Amino acid sequence: MEEFSIFNIFSLLGGLAFFLYGMNVMSTGLEKLTGGKLEVALKKMTSNKFKSILLGMGVTIAIQSSSAMTVMLVGFVNSGLMTLAQTIGVCFGSNIGTTFTAWILCLGDIKTSDNGGILAFLLKMLKPESFSPLVALIGVIMIMASKKNKKKDIGRILAGFAVLMTGMTLMSDSVDPLAQSEDFKKLLTAFENPVLGVLVGAGFTGIIQSSAGSIGILMAFSKAGALTYGMALPIIMGCNIGTCVTALLSTFGVSKDAKRVAWTHILVKIIGTIILLPIIMIMQSAFNLGIFNETVGYVGIAVMHTIFNVATTVMFLPFTNQLVALSKLVIRDGKESENDSKKHVLTGLDERLLKTPSVAVQTCRTATIEMADLTKETICMALDIILNYNAESAETVNENEDIIDRFEDTINGYLLKISKSSVTGRDSRIVSKMMHCIGNFERISDHAVNLVESAQEIHDKKISFSDECINEIKIITEAISENIDRSFRAYNDNDLHMAHTVEPLEEVVDNLSIELKNRHIRRLQNDECTVELGYIFQDILTNLERISDHCSNIACILIQTDEKTDFHTYLNDVKENDESFHEEYRNYAERYFSRLDVAKTK
Repeated sequence: MEEFSIFNIFSLLGGLAFFLYGMNVMSTGLEKLTGGKLEVALKKMTSNKFKSILLGMGVTIAIQSSSAMTVMLVGFVNSGLMTLAQTIGVCFGSNIGTTFTAWILCLGDIKTSDNGGILAFLLKMLKPESFSPLVALIGVIMIMASKKNKKKDIGRILAGFAVLMTGMTLMSDSVDPLAQSEDFKKLLTAFENPVLGVLVGAGFTGIIQSSAGSIGILMAFSKAGALTYGMALPIIMGCNIGTCVTALLSTFGVSKDAKRVAWTHILVKIIGTIILLPIIMIMQSAFNLGIFNETVGYVGIAVMHTIFNVATTVMFLPFTNQLVALSKLVIRDGKESENDSKKHVLTGLDERLLKTPSVAVQTCRTATIEMADLTKETICMALDIILNYNAESAETVNENEDIIDRFEDTINGYLLKISKSSVTGRDSRIVSKMMHCIGNFERISDHAVNLVESAQEIHDKKISFSDECINEIKIITEAISENIDRSFRAYNDNDLHMAHTVEPLEEVVDNLSIELKNRHIRRLQNDECTVELGYIFQDILTNLERISDHCSNIACILIQTDEKTDFHTYLNDVKENDESFHEEYRNYAERYFSRLDVAKTK
């Protein structure tokens, strides 16, 4: 029998590296494949605890990481997308979902025989060393040969899984010589002390920040045949505590409630261990349960891992409110900095979500929709102020413009960080649309301020437009309002059909602006208007025309990105060859120019 040597340690560490890297590759691929569905699912939270548990299980199995799940929840609470109470059930589900990996690893413990036959062949094919090379081959072929990002992501998942299982095989093979080592058996007797087992499990898992990795190593050591159920159980409990380190590390610089998410997670594991471990030890002593002295295998470790997490969930599920209260005792309320508070109220973005780029993209889109809604509210208020000046509303427009500027800076910075991550083609298109559109939102808010300044000048100087001029402004502002509504709805709902209706109306606005400028020149020539009012009127028309241009830009960005067509090519094509464009233009022109003719006759 081969003796355990330094080279076995090298193989063990190398196997652990393969395992963790494979887990990372597989998790990243799964996150990209699920896209923004995770964020959408998590935001549809209800008060139903059981639905939350199932959701937590599903998401954790999908991304293969309870740590990533908890960090995600910290980010959601920190950004105001979820409340602390909503995360409790999800955390419970995540704890159960993370045991799925241990069951996958049990494939490495399948017993086979050399008797031949279909059953023996099928059993042998289920062993990682048999199917991992084929899975790796298929994954690499998909990565190299596929043109679609979705297929490439599936290939990465398969390749990551193969690397993970190869790492598990390396770890198992490296500890085989320990089966005959008396020194190893003596060392294991130290783990008969359950407290030491918990500490070692927690410490090692905290260092590598992966409970799956710790469980994998524990399974590998179980192959030596000297690890009993009584020794393994405290280590498994410690591994569950240690995996919370990642979430705790993610709580620096976050809100109080976000910190409480991580602490609730670790309190469940610690209290669960403090309660369950003594009960099990007392039962073992009182009833002399022989199973605790039997050697444990892969399946036994997976079973204990699952039972512990299910038991803690059942134990704490009726006491979720008490858990929230306990977390508030650990993290007491205090004054948060005013800047931090403003930051989260404004955008709801959190850098911790960047660890799951697909979630970060969808969260950022939620923030841009909030920016779009505020911009629409601001410009509509400014349009009303032109003819109905109100000092309070004017101040609100100026304040909103400052907020929109901060939105643009924060979202742009966040999008740049997302763009450096590995995102899917779909998410990349969403990022591109957001980057282009938020600039147009910000410029529209600038024009809103310009309109307010013109209205304030008219108010301060106590001058007024003629009735004819007022009617003209009413008509063009109504056309602008309609185009704002159409372009912003197209963005918020990602509605391409609505986007296609913006450009015909924009053409009408341009022609209206030209007509109104010509009419105003005639009024100036006939001394029906002062030069001072003429300048103000020209400024208003210029700003209105620019607003309409930005509406057109927003719609064209949506069309260009999703239909993969050039911006200018699209405009030239619809204006020359698209009959539906001309039909819509005629309808809009008839609606607004006919009213202009009526206004002229009054």
